[in-house]
Amino acid sequence: MPTDTRHRGRKASARERLLAAADDLFYAEGVQTVGIDRVIEHAGVAKGSLYNTFGSKENLVRAYLESRHAATSAGLWRAVERHSDPRQRLLAVFDAQAELFAEPTFRGCAFVTASAEAPDGGAIAQAADDYRREVRGIFIELARDAGASDPAVLGRQLQLLYDGSGLSARMDRDPNAAAAAKAAAEVLLEAALR
Repeated sequence: MPTDTRHRGRKASARERLLAAADDLFYAEGVQTVGIDRVIEHAGVAKGSLYNTFGSKENLVRAYLESRHAATSAGLWRAVERHSDPRQRLLAVFDAQAELFAEPTFRGCAFVTASAEAPDGGAIAQAADDYRREVRGIFIELARDAGASDPAVLGRQLQLLYDGSGLSARMDRDPNAAAAAKAAAEVLLEAALR
């Protein structure tokens, strides 16, 4: 999901251009593979702009992940809000995932890739942890709304399906992985409602 750098007729700020460049390059090639000089060149800004705005590459990567987090969460909620039935709302998360997998630019989960390359305990790991915590929270909330007997357990199970679906879509090059995950989620949901 490339970052849109058009802002109602005004020129994008250095921060916006750096984040758009980071999104393009980091997602396509990985956060460790892409050097700061490539991000700066792609953004068309001076080197000082990066350091004045973000302070370090790690902070730029964190901001890139936070932007991805916000966009992904918004997409999940848009899919959920298309439904009024609590069960369908919960399963809609996998519909949102299917939409992502169908995009020609889909390269897997940005959080998995970035955190695999980052040291434990840093800003990048924290951004990935925050994202995962929110996704689990979405599942738990929707499981509670659907009437699951133990929403926390079901939420954790659904997050495992969600994660596995993303890995399968990327590694197996299988955009239908979300449909398989959704079918498994339906079984888990039915069991949780008994």
